[in-house]
Amino acid sequence: MPKHGKKYNAARATVERNKLYPVEEAISLAKAAGPAKFNESFDVAIRLNVNPKYSEQMVRGTCILPAGTGKEVRVLVFAKGDKANEATAAGADFVGAEDLIEKIEGGFLDFDKAIATPDMMGKVGKLGKILGRRGLMPNPKLGTVTLDVTAAVRESKAGRIEFRVEKAGIVHASVGKKEFTAEQLKDNVLSLMEALVKLRPATVKGVYVKSVGVSTTMGPGAKVDVNDLLARFR
Repeated sequence: MPKHGKKYNAARATVERNKLYPVEEAISLAKAAGPAKFNESFDVAIRLNVNPKYSEQMVRGTCILPAGTGKEVRVLVFAKGDKANEATAAGADFVGAEDLIEKIEGGFLDFDKAIATPDMMGKVGKLGKILGRRGLMPNPKLGTVTLDVTAAVRESKAGRIEFRVEKAGIVHASVGKKEFTAEQLKDNVLSLMEALVKLRPATVKGVYVKSVGVSTTMGPGAKVDVNDLLARFR
């Protein structure tokens, strides 16, 4: 078992390990318990009653965080002509076509989101091994292959995040920074939860969300009362 430092142990003592808290209280406790001096990310871990090895139970999607992510998002767009001009006007950091593909093949990866117009995907597809392993490959299911590049760029800049259930049935997501207010973090958590609830697979029987925990990057987690949380979406 790894040993924790005095700061972590002191923070851990402020949160009851097995208690389920209303989401507002859990967020406030986790936020206050973050021991690091830097502005930590604020994370959510959601355990779902799904088996991702079955395609019909692969939960994957996007949501817009009302308070943003707290990070500067660098957006790259594969587009030509008028669509390239739209992307630039919307605030994209990098816009191009074949020239941009060649640049990425040469090792350029200084961006956080990649968007493409449908006509570019035939050429962008060859970047699958480079972008796919980093979760940067444009995908129509995630709204990153689209003709509406203006909306896609603005949403990415404003705080749209992508999430995907892992092999163990857990969705991990960063929903802001410790410096956010508790209200901002609550709004972001509820936005993510609402998106997950809407994506419940039809084949899931009984309980869908098994547990939810919130924490800062370096801090102890606080468990959220799932029943109280889900009641807000009924």
